[in-house]
Amino acid sequence: MMGHGVIGQGVIAGIARHARSRAAMEEIGSAVITPERGVEGDCKGRFKPGGRNRRQVTLIERVDWAAAMAELGANHRWSARRANILVDGLDLPKVAGSVLRIGAVRLIVTVECNPCSRMDAIESGLQAALANDWRGGVCTRVLAGGEIAIGDIILVEQTMETIS
Repeated sequence: MMGHGVIGQGVIAGIARHARSRAAMEEIGSAVITPERGVEGDCKGRFKPGGRNRRQVTLIERVDWAAAMAELGANHRWSARRANILVDGLDLPKVAGSVLRIGAVRLIVTVECNPCSRMDAIESGLQAALANDWRGGVCTRVLAGGEIAIGDIILVEQTMETIS
């Protein structure tokens, strides 16, 4: 069995939040992430005792957003996806239980971030364009909090599923 290690890394290319449901996304340069609130100032990250808490922080890959935009001949900002973190240079793990680390922040992948019908209000066909192979991103729960900023390295830590 291998020891605990890093199996991939990329960089944070964007951070966004929205203060209330259906509010416009606000792109920011840095954020505080906590186990109690997810991304500070974002309405979706609050920890709910007794809840599943699968969607505290959401992440999407830049290449996946770009592929969806190219497929539709569209040019919307990545934050239109309503994800919290845009990741560049990293294939996000498609396995629940995978752990992502950004400095002191640790996030555990819970589920695929399935695109909802609101995506088609942005661009006809966007929901379907994001539905294939986790292209809509990943949902995570916060294991450990801290500060993050655009340009920070994001690592995929080795998990039991990735140990051979």
